[in-house]
Amino acid sequence: MENYTTSAYRRVAPRASRKSSLPIAVQIMGHTQYISPEAIIFIQGEGNYSFIYTTGGKRFLVSKTLKALSENLAINFLRVHKSYVVNANFITGRTDDDRILKLVEGKEVIVARRKVKEIASWLDRKVWRISA
Repeated sequence: MENYTTSAYRRVAPRASRKSSLPIAVQIMGHTQYISPEAIIFIQGEGNYSFIYTTGGKRFLVSKTLKALSENLAINFLRVHKSYVVNANFITGRTDDDRILKLVEGKEVIVARRKVKEIASWLDRKVWRISA
């Protein structure tokens, strides 16, 4: 019999172990630039395109679907909505009803209603780092 933790982990990390991520190639004015996954705050999907938001306030457009990008990311990237994948290392807080995640640099991401309990339980288990 499968418990809630095991099934929730499978939904969040469906691939093998996904311990590390590969850099993502982005075309900028005819040149290829590689984005380190550690610098990605979140990814927003819009159809066959995705916007990658990185530290420093930069945003990159990639002609890949959110699903294709998220398959190559490490386990600390959470699919919180059909249009959003969030790097858990950049979550700074959440609203009282757990529907909005607050990220660094003032960004906010909506959590899907069907994923609220799953994401809230994952965040409750996470050790929060508080810096002075």
